[in-house]
Amino acid sequence: MAADQRRGIWFAVACYVAWGLFPVYWKQLANIPAIDILANRMVWSLGFVLLLLLFRRDWSWIGNAVRNRHVVLTYLAAALLLSVNWYIYIWAVNANFVVESSLGYFINPLVSVLFAVIFLHERLRPWQWAAIGIAAAGVIFLTVTYGQLPWIALALAFTFASYGLLKKRARLDALRGMAMETACMFLPALVFLLYRSATGYGSVGVVSPMETLLLMGTGVVTVLPLYWFASAAHLIPLALLGILQYIAPTLQFTLGIALYHEPFSLAKLAGFSIIWVALLIYWA
Repeated sequence: MAADQRRGIWFAVACYVAWGLFPVYWKQLANIPAIDILANRMVWSLGFVLLLLLFRRDWSWIGNAVRNRHVVLTYLAAALLLSVNWYIYIWAVNANFVVESSLGYFINPLVSVLFAVIFLHERLRPWQWAAIGIAAAGVIFLTVTYGQLPWIALALAFTFASYGLLKKRARLDALRGMAMETACMFLPALVFLLYRSATGYGSVGVVSPMETLLLMGTGVVTVLPLYWFASAAHLIPLALLGILQYIAPTLQFTLGIALYHEPFSLAKLAGFSIIWVALLIYWA
């Protein structure tokens, strides 16, 4: 195996392990409202991205990007989708829905494939269609046995797949794109945090010193895995990157069951198993 490919695999593993361990990080902030965590994540992410751009002396692209209406609208839409995805995930983890959140990221690749057919006019082989149909059957089974639609999983899967579709058509690389997205998020998030602080509901500087540091660290834990992901995408085949991505929801699922002891009935196991079969069929 070539050295570049080995580096790419390590970048991918680091990225997916980081995403898989996210519940541990968010659980440390469980006493803080999810909307406050989200706003801090937006603000500190831009700060960390700007530090990386400063280190790389990568500023020349900004003028052309902000003057291009298509680029601005694309990244504004991406920022909105990412904000919804982040909020639902943070809230779900701290409301003890880690297992259902992991289901969202198991389903996500199949939703992305479906979007590729609908919006990019890609063609699927019969077994790939079968995988999507089986996954849909799994979701229906969970809905019937669970008594309600697994909306957390579906919301996470569809918002992230929509975000991926936009990024597929985006013109900037990962770090520059993240700079545009977080710049779109920054001002509303900052205004919200200042308002919360002025009305006595602020978090930074009010919560414990450790929680304050963790809030500030949300920028690092958000941007670094994305940077590793972009590096991996340049160094290893997309199929290998896609297979490795199941590290993240597998870790999340394991944490939900083993560490946080979330309830997991036989009916839910059956529903998850149907979706796992669909994933195995698709990748085979």
